[in-house]
Amino acid sequence: MTNPFKKFRIDSLFFRSFSILMIVVLACIIYVSYNISSKTLVATTSHYQQQLLDELNNEITTRLVMIEQLSLSTSRDNEMIALLRNNQDEFDRYRKIVNVQNTLANLTYSIPIIQGIDLYMERPLKNEANSYIQFQDIRELDKEGWTRYLDKSDSAWTAEHEIPSFQGNVPVLSFGRKILFNDTALVGVVVIHVKANEIRTLLTGHTSGSNRIMTDMNGQEFLKVGKTLEQMELSQWVNMKTEQSGYVHIKGNSRMKDSLLVYSKLANSNWALVEMTSWSQITSGSVRLAEAISIIGVAAVLLVLALTLYLSRQFTKPIKTLVQAMTSYSLGGKKVNLPSDYQNEFGYLFAGYRKQNERIEELYVSLQRRYEQQRKAEIKALQANINPHFLYNMLDQLNWMAIEAGQNELSRILELMGQMFRIGLSNGDSFITVEKELEHITCYLEIQQLRWGEGLDYSIEAPPEVLELYIPKLTLQPFVENSIVHGFNARLTGNVQIRISRQEEALQILLLDDGIGLKQGAENPMKRHTGGYGLRNVKERIAGYFGDGYSVALTEREEGGTRAEILLPLLAEPPVKEM
Repeated sequence: MTNPFKKFRIDSLFFRSFSILMIVVLACIIYVSYNISSKTLVATTSHYQQQLLDELNNEITTRLVMIEQLSLSTSRDNEMIALLRNNQDEFDRYRKIVNVQNTLANLTYSIPIIQGIDLYMERPLKNEANSYIQFQDIRELDKEGWTRYLDKSDSAWTAEHEIPSFQGNVPVLSFGRKILFNDTALVGVVVIHVKANEIRTLLTGHTSGSNRIMTDMNGQEFLKVGKTLEQMELSQWVNMKTEQSGYVHIKGNSRMKDSLLVYSKLANSNWALVEMTSWSQITSGSVRLAEAISIIGVAAVLLVLALTLYLSRQFTKPIKTLVQAMTSYSLGGKKVNLPSDYQNEFGYLFAGYRKQNERIEELYVSLQRRYEQQRKAEIKALQANINPHFLYNMLDQLNWMAIEAGQNELSRILELMGQMFRIGLSNGDSFITVEKELEHITCYLEIQQLRWGEGLDYSIEAPPEVLELYIPKLTLQPFVENSIVHGFNARLTGNVQIRISRQEEALQILLLDDGIGLKQGAENPMKRHTGGYGLRNVKERIAGYFGDGYSVALTEREEGGTRAEILLPLLAEPPVKEM
């Protein structure tokens, strides 16, 4: 048999021994006190929960009755009924539609709980798909399910569902009412959508973590908060058609634990509220009472136990502290403060561990500093390589223009080149704003247009919010140059598109051309290689600055040409200070 002193911790060994004796002695006392106190707590809890549900029910009913009354007054509006009868000329009908739309819009804007209003009619007006006011064809009632809701009544509520809006799909409760002419002929249906989140907020109240259901007088579920019973399960315990407010104890099963179900159904309300509370949560007070009795009963034993634990922990506490420090240690993370008042063997262990950590951190800082210096040097070298390469290409273009064009065009080219060199230098900065980068590439494209004449066309799209963001300078020029020099080789026309947009947490740059594409360019290479080095330089700079999270992708376009996509981080300021 294994010696327990070799297997278990010293403090827990003594504690468990005395605990077994205490549990046996106090078991009967705890059982009796738990049963008496739990019954009292259940009765008290159900009483106050029922009062709270009555108040919430009254408040929700007030809001929903207001919607019902609003729909009733809307359905009796003379101008709306005249419109729905569909017996006006087109001009008068359009005027009435506009007036009705404005009236419904004013209701939506003046009552925050209303999400939108649908009006089903003949020959509806076409409007925006996500508008708050929708004119629907009355023949669509079957598709929307309103026919079954209004089959036996002039008005009806629907359970929670979603409708489209400018902010996306929005959960709503909807109330529909028939619009009758002379109280007999159906001419339309008005549907008012109520924001479900507003009703859910009322249903939640000031109680966090509550589990509640809102049903109609037939027990049909409309809204729920938290984890509750399904409608089929709820009907097994409560009959909303006949029962008023009350509570019931639900026995637990394999899917759910014991719960207290409290329900509220007011005499002047068509709605019922049901709240479920975990039985263990209600009886937690009884558990605490039983624990208190246990503590009082074993007070004398606990004095001995406390002394035993105190002595044993004096031996185990420094060991636990050292183990915790070793387990949670990480470079740059939060350090566990080791005691410094130990002068025995534990003090030697703590001092050795501190010296070891200090040495590790010194080595890490040294390696990090060396890596940072190396990375910045590589980025500087890559940045410096692009300027001579670009100067070579531009001088090549100037040589061609000097031969083929007149002095006026050459003067314009020199002016544009001056602007490009000024932006390219940028006082030695590696990062410039998107606005400066677009100014640089615009100069380059204007120079190319002087060469191509009307054959070269380009467009640049960039929303104002991205113009102040920073990107590595001379990022776009190699891609545009590659499109013109390689993509439009042996052609008289070409189109280049530059689109810059914000995509979630990244800046997306798209460069599109209608050239010969990637495969054709590889099969028919030019004698002078210009684009490959520039593209490789941009890719290496992006990898050097931002790592693997951002990249450059070149693909063939289905309609012909090349698509280049560049993903960069959103930088409100330059990320790297120049060395």
